[in-house]
Amino acid sequence: MEATFVTQEQKRGRNQLAAIVVLGHAIKHIYNSGLQSILLPEIKLGLALSATQFGTLAFSRQLMGWTTTVAAGYLGDRFANRAPLMLGISMTLMGIAYFVAGSAPDYWTMLGAMLLVGIGPSMYHPPAIGALSRRFPDKRGFAISLHGTGGSIGEVLGPLIAASALTILMWRHVLQVSMFPAILAGFLLWSMMRSVPGEVPGTASTGAYFRSIAALLKKGPLVVLVLITALRSMGQSAIVVFLPVYLREDLEFSAGKVAMYLAMAQFVGIFAQPAMGHFSDRFGRKVVIVPALMVMSILFFALTFADPGVQLVLTILGLGAFLYSLHTIFIAAAMDIAGGEVQSTVVSLIYGASFLGTMSPVLAGLIADNYGTNIVFSYGGAVTMVAALALSRLKLPKTATQMADGGG
Repeated sequence: MEATFVTQEQKRGRNQLAAIVVLGHAIKHIYNSGLQSILLPEIKLGLALSATQFGTLAFSRQLMGWTTTVAAGYLGDRFANRAPLMLGISMTLMGIAYFVAGSAPDYWTMLGAMLLVGIGPSMYHPPAIGALSRRFPDKRGFAISLHGTGGSIGEVLGPLIAASALTILMWRHVLQVSMFPAILAGFLLWSMMRSVPGEVPGTASTGAYFRSIAALLKKGPLVVLVLITALRSMGQSAIVVFLPVYLREDLEFSAGKVAMYLAMAQFVGIFAQPAMGHFSDRFGRKVVIVPALMVMSILFFALTFADPGVQLVLTILGLGAFLYSLHTIFIAAAMDIAGGEVQSTVVSLIYGASFLGTMSPVLAGLIADNYGTNIVFSYGGAVTMVAALALSRLKLPKTATQMADGGG
């Protein structure tokens, strides 16, 4: 196989594009992590929800997120030159949805609000990562990991900002006020993306798009990788949804202390993501993903038994290196299999794999209600280990860097 050739048109403005996409991703995750880590546990307390009801809120958000991601994958490939508009709309819709959630008076209204909350953020990834993949075919893992690093920065800041806001506002007011910076961010992101040079072609027609999709789905390794991603998503979503609840309710941490614990974990991810992306480019995706999945599974199990002190801190810090870093490498692996075909849709397939795991928070809620929140962590660890063992049997193609170094 030959090394990947990068045209001058692809290189033109690609660093500027990467910087803007990373910035937008950081802003998106400030909102996501503030809601997931700090505000949702407060909503659970404020509305007196059971763990099962709480898991159902996560289910509704993820279900709508999957639906939106699939649609955004189509739009991101069919109209690749409209990525600035799509990213601006993503931010704006996110702000409006948060305002609606802040106005929800009871569980059933909040359930509907969570459907809206799932739309805006899920529009971001397919066009953003698709654009990066098209411009950085020679450094795909690293570029997508940089995008993930922006997310990790947002994951650090989000809990701290939300917890600080709760010292002066009720959770409802925090959600309502957050609409205004989101709309401003949407306008700025749209404006900056429009200034990026370089032509970005879309697929020629809707028919051509669906023919490309059909060709993708004939690639057995890609289908298997999507299914393995779904398993990883099942395990991880249970942890992401219920770890903040465990800290807030079972261990009776303050919102500020929860924010510090989770922000520390994501701080590790800021450095882990580009490092793991680089190593996956250099040595292969599977060499990085399989051991990392196994370690993450062990850390999930460790959460079940960790004492609320040094053991818990070290376990959560360790998880920070893997929770979001692995997702970006799964995306890069899928794009390696797909080659140059419909990159935004490949992203939506990987993110959309979470659809198969949307019921996981509900199942985790049932486990928490009947056996205790800490048992949820063992469930997450078991599912993640199955994903690691399945991936160890899958053959993945060499990366562009490996081929350039003479490994093909």
